[in-house]
Amino acid sequence: MATPPSLRIDNLMAALDAAEIGQQPVEVHGALVGLICGGVEQSRREWNSAFLELINDGQPLPDTLQQLIDELYKDTLTRLSDIDFGFTPMLPEEEEPLAKRVEALSLWVQSFLTGIAIVQPKLNKASGDVQEVIKDLAEIALVEFDVADDEESEAAYMELMEFSKMAALLCYSEFGPEPSDPDETIIH
Repeated sequence: MATPPSLRIDNLMAALDAAEIGQQPVEVHGALVGLICGGVEQSRREWNSAFLELINDGQPLPDTLQQLIDELYKDTLTRLSDIDFGFTPMLPEEEEPLAKRVEALSLWVQSFLTGIAIVQPKLNKASGDVQEVIKDLAEIALVEFDVADDEESEAAYMELMEFSKMAALLCYSEFGPEPSDPDETIIH
């Protein structure tokens, strides 16, 4: 499943900058994925309210940015529920320096953990597998940014990224929303 051009990381960064939102696209996506994987109510009012609390102190976003976030939500929800595992964290492309990609992964994981904790405050009551991946994600969030740009470090980064993806999918399978009324999830 191809990413819509509007949801490219640089487009989201431009919209965040224009709205003077001090978040990186990876943080926005991580928080959104965390909310979804934590089981936030799928109605736009519910998920958007929780999302705005995380990224903009509860304040509304400019229409252009909100439309982009609505599209990102719908795309992310589709990818998380896709049986072919079309989901992947929104991170910089391979052409970027490894240190930048590692930092972005750390920010994505931090935001994911924050998002999931907001809607799933009883993580300590989750299955053993979920508790273990949450602990592992907390370690990934603390990863060092000063990494060598070599094949071994690249392989380690890819492993961490794949683990983060699978951890999100595991959390979604445990806490994720049950399909709701289709009329509520349509974004106009």
